[in-house]
Amino acid sequence: MWLRLRPALVVTRREVRDHFRDWRIMGPMLLLVVMLPLFMNYASTRFLSFADRYGAHVEADQIFPFLLMVVGFFPVTVALVLALESFVGEKERRSIEPLLSSPLSDSQLYYGKLLAALIPALMASYLGMALYLVWVYLQGVWQPSGVLVLQIFAIATTNSLLMVSGAVVVSSQTTSMRAANLLAVFIILPMAVLLQAESAVIVWANEFVLFWTLVGEAVIAFLLIRIGIAHFNREELVSREFDSFDLRAGVALFWKDFRGEADTPWAWYRSELQKTFRNMRLPALLVMVVSIGGLLLGASLADQFVVPADLISVESIKNGAIEGLQNYRFFEDSNILLVLMNNLRTVLIATIVGLLSFGVLALIVMAMPILVIGFFTATIASAGLSPILFLLAVVAPHGILEIPAFILAGAAILRLGAKLASPSPGQTMGSAWLSGMVDWAKIMVGLVLPLLIGAAILEVLVTPRVVTWIFGG
Repeated sequence: MWLRLRPALVVTRREVRDHFRDWRIMGPMLLLVVMLPLFMNYASTRFLSFADRYGAHVEADQIFPFLLMVVGFFPVTVALVLALESFVGEKERRSIEPLLSSPLSDSQLYYGKLLAALIPALMASYLGMALYLVWVYLQGVWQPSGVLVLQIFAIATTNSLLMVSGAVVVSSQTTSMRAANLLAVFIILPMAVLLQAESAVIVWANEFVLFWTLVGEAVIAFLLIRIGIAHFNREELVSREFDSFDLRAGVALFWKDFRGEADTPWAWYRSELQKTFRNMRLPALLVMVVSIGGLLLGASLADQFVVPADLISVESIKNGAIEGLQNYRFFEDSNILLVLMNNLRTVLIATIVGLLSFGVLALIVMAMPILVIGFFTATIASAGLSPILFLLAVVAPHGILEIPAFILAGAAILRLGAKLASPSPGQTMGSAWLSGMVDWAKIMVGLVLPLLIGAAILEVLVTPRVVTWIFGG
């Protein structure tokens, strides 16, 4: 591995040396690295003094970790320009032809450019956070633990890797710096939201959630690098002059691939859907493993978040039955559409976040209902009911259709991400995405939608009656 990547360092050294020699690049970056920690330090101390003056109590551990992450985040956004111009910038300057004619392979060239953009970003982020820590420590307003500092530096590292790897992919697939700068919005805005979520986790001081957040970011960054290498082609980079978007041709191609060779719906189910379904076995297995993990995690959370006794108490349970349950009306018949739309909304959200994360965040969305089931199962068990009986009565009647539907939907989203990361030979990123969307649509229309319709009917008409019959006393 090292022997294969060693030639890429030639490109990295050349790029990094050029970056550090150009004062127009290093000047603004160094100014931001020095001035931003000073400004954050001044603003934080003034905010604390203002809060104390009016009697408000603000913990230093609540504000300083967030500001430290902000100090490490903004220099990366400036260094992001270096990643965005990695390929398309050199193409516009007409300096990329000698580089592309080198004996380096496509992967070596790509890794060299990636490292050249990542090194200044990490250096700027680390230096800014180090200066902020020094100034805060000298003032004596906050003294973080070594573990917390390591966690925040790990977050800064994964954030930088994620942003830079995404920007290099954009640079290798666009035809102008203008288009690359516009597409950078779809990198910076999600990362800003992620930064706020990470700050909440830091304040919450949940190391378990933070660890898996870092793992998820690392996986997404790896997929971005894999996608960039899979779709990078030096000949296509030079020959591509402009991007065209033909909606009519795209819709026609989508419908052609969706329909396939089938003439009737039955033939479509037997040929096209069956062939697509066979490709979903591995991602479906992964979704099932994550769902089991979500079930166990939800059960473990029942010990940390205890439901008040007035809602679920041992006194309300006699001989395995919940008193007065027959007096409650769970659902009306007209709410079948409401239940269906709620499930479809969950699938849609999972698809959107899955497209942004290549299926990683879709697993979390799909696991959330299972986590809730695990939580309430453990809570009911602690109140005196049989957890097996609870699952059979409350979940199983409609879950026999709804759970497979969510597993298939999650598998289709994962398959879409895999299509982008591992395209067929000669397939562009656009065609790979279209092919993945065709497979996604086949599973959604042919299997997920019918299963969710049946699950909604059972959830409204059958499940409440089963629950009332078993637990109604």
